[in-house]
Amino acid sequence: MKISILQENIKKGLSVVSHATGKNPNLPILSNVLFDIVGGEIKLITTNLEIGIVNKVRGGIDEEGSITVDAKLILDYISLLPNQKVKIRTTDNKLSIESENYKTRIIGQGAEDFPIIPKVSRMIEYKANLGEFKKALSGVIFSTAISEIRFELTGVLFEFKDERLVLAATDSFRLSEKKIKITKTVNKIKEKTESDENKNNESDKNNEVADSDEIGKFIVPSKTLQELVRILGIVIDVEPEEEAMIKFYVSDNQILFSFANTELVSRLIEGQYPDYVQIIPKINKTKIKVEKNDLVRAIKSSAIFSKAGVNDINLDFPKGKNKIIVSASSGAQGENIVEIDAKSEGEDNSVVVNYKYLLDGLGVLNGEKITIEVVDNNTPCIIKCEENKEYLYLIMPIKQ
Repeated sequence: MKISILQENIKKGLSVVSHATGKNPNLPILSNVLFDIVGGEIKLITTNLEIGIVNKVRGGIDEEGSITVDAKLILDYISLLPNQKVKIRTTDNKLSIESENYKTRIIGQGAEDFPIIPKVSRMIEYKANLGEFKKALSGVIFSTAISEIRFELTGVLFEFKDERLVLAATDSFRLSEKKIKITKTVNKIKEKTESDENKNNESDKNNEVADSDEIGKFIVPSKTLQELVRILGIVIDVEPEEEAMIKFYVSDNQILFSFANTELVSRLIEGQYPDYVQIIPKINKTKIKVEKNDLVRAIKSSAIFSKAGVNDINLDFPKGKNKIIVSASSGAQGENIVEIDAKSEGEDNSVVVNYKYLLDGLGVLNGEKITIEVVDNNTPCIIKCEENKEYLYLIMPIKQ
């Protein structure tokens, strides 16, 4: 293997793939990155057996080949090199790196023991705007469960409805739902020349389309999506949001995301996601519109006096007064009451919520004004934003 590449290109590629390494004493090669130079392409590959990332890097190829080296070690070293051309070659499972007056040699390991990244059928292709997709993921991931008692809640539900992708996440205490536009394409498969194979392939192709079409919803691990959001942040810094697109494919309990010379493959979570739609209130008794920044400031000041471990604050909506009263009290610290202007409709009402959950939801709403819909203190309250009607956030009240 012998290649030459700009330092900024190899650094970016290593930054993209480096987080997908794993630590396993029985399989130490998982902490390595695979340099796979074949077919005129320079590929950097990592995997922790749960997800795998492939990034194609631009550079000159003098000799093809492959090797694996410690991912953290080589990224740390490459990051310190000047922004000049870097020459990389292999000799006897050692990776030699030269750039200006820098020379080093890293002990590597053969590529033959590196795990194979699963292949995902590309029969059904979904495509979305990269920037919108990243924002949508950021708006729901934080609502996934940390505990693995209900493993399906540690992921985000992907559900396809017409030309919309519905993303939903819940830890049973709060719920986030976001809808974005997608396009769906059925890709044709090239037929083979032999007639018998054509018949078999036609049957396989029909089955594959049917199987793919049946995948109306599935659960993607939150760890996978957190890594995807991280990588998308790197890509968006390079490509304009309005032009960049992301494609994804699903088959055999795997999902593949493809964008900007990068591919991420992940396992899906097996299990039945709860029917969360049934807990979303269809009506409300009180509806309040308020400036988001005013509400955030009031919540944070009252949160100082909330009960430790409970994180409770009271939201009171007095009928006809066009105000929200935000308060909290603790026997150890004291109490706090804040009145802020709002536009209210409906009945006299109040609700007690976890202020951390409330701030999480407000943090992903981009608009200046938000709407709170309340039934009573035993029913989930809904938070929406007029500027972002495709997003819904729901919080379960703290029962007194």
